[in-house]
Amino acid sequence: MNWLPNADIQLLKKRAEIIQQIRVFFIERNLLEVETPALSQAGVTDQHLFCFKTHFVGPEISAIKPGALGVPLYLQTSPEFHMKRLLSAGSGSIFQIAKAFRNEESGRYHNPEFTLLEWYRVDFDHFQLMDEMEQLLLLILGCLPAKRLTYQQAFMQVLNVDPLSASIEILKMSGASLNLGDVLENETDFDTVLQLLFCFAIEPVIANEAPCFVYDFPASQAALARISLKDSRVAERFEVYYKGIELANGFHELSDSDEQLKRFKNDNLLRKQNNLPEMPIDRRFVESLKALPDCAGVALGVDRLIMLATEQTHIDDVVSFTIKGA
Repeated sequence: MNWLPNADIQLLKKRAEIIQQIRVFFIERNLLEVETPALSQAGVTDQHLFCFKTHFVGPEISAIKPGALGVPLYLQTSPEFHMKRLLSAGSGSIFQIAKAFRNEESGRYHNPEFTLLEWYRVDFDHFQLMDEMEQLLLLILGCLPAKRLTYQQAFMQVLNVDPLSASIEILKMSGASLNLGDVLENETDFDTVLQLLFCFAIEPVIANEAPCFVYDFPASQAALARISLKDSRVAERFEVYYKGIELANGFHELSDSDEQLKRFKNDNLLRKQNNLPEMPIDRRFVESLKALPDCAGVALGVDRLIMLATEQTHIDDVVSFTIKGA
């Protein structure tokens, strides 16, 4: 039985140096480093995210849920909800390097347990946060300055189709040459079609020479971001790509608790329609949004960043132990 770590010890030392660089980057900018729970009584409602679930069976459960034999708990897919509760409590700008968990297949860019850098900047919008993230990428990767495209521009450049106005039929036609078999043809959800096209046609080509920020995602993909006041068709959300890898996802954060609750409920409707289990909504988080300051936040995959920084081709090469050897 092989007990050795996945990554070479010298690579693990380089990993430690990079994580130290990240910490110094934020400490020098006066961000507070925080820690939040890995376990929560609520998961995430996004139909594309799958939480690991367990139960708390300690003697204290009656104080949490009277009469319960066990309290369901979910491993965090991101520390976002708890970090925003800290922001609402007056923490000021914060960052965290945390373990996150997603119950998905392991592969070249994903291990079910991974390291996530998440930070929030009070009084920043998403453009200011993109500026700061570019500085971090330049420091860690020594790359060229990033370019920026709107989501609409990315589709127009690569597929010559406007994602904000095209019908689902036109979108499917634009992706007919992508060798997706019947997946694209039989898909009926508009946003899933957009995501397939983005993943298979756009991601591989937009950021090979330098990182690329893609912003102004469709409003239907707002997640936890604000809808733009300039164009209600788009959300104030961005993602970052480099050399075919999705690195980060950021928002000018929504602070409307009623709207966020509406989105979570709609997520659960979509889950029900797709025969997925509905997820408990984090009511504490929703309530905290009433006190959330104007801020922008982003989550960045540290393992993927280290892959790029050390020129590795598989996530297994930059983590000590994967799920297969844990």
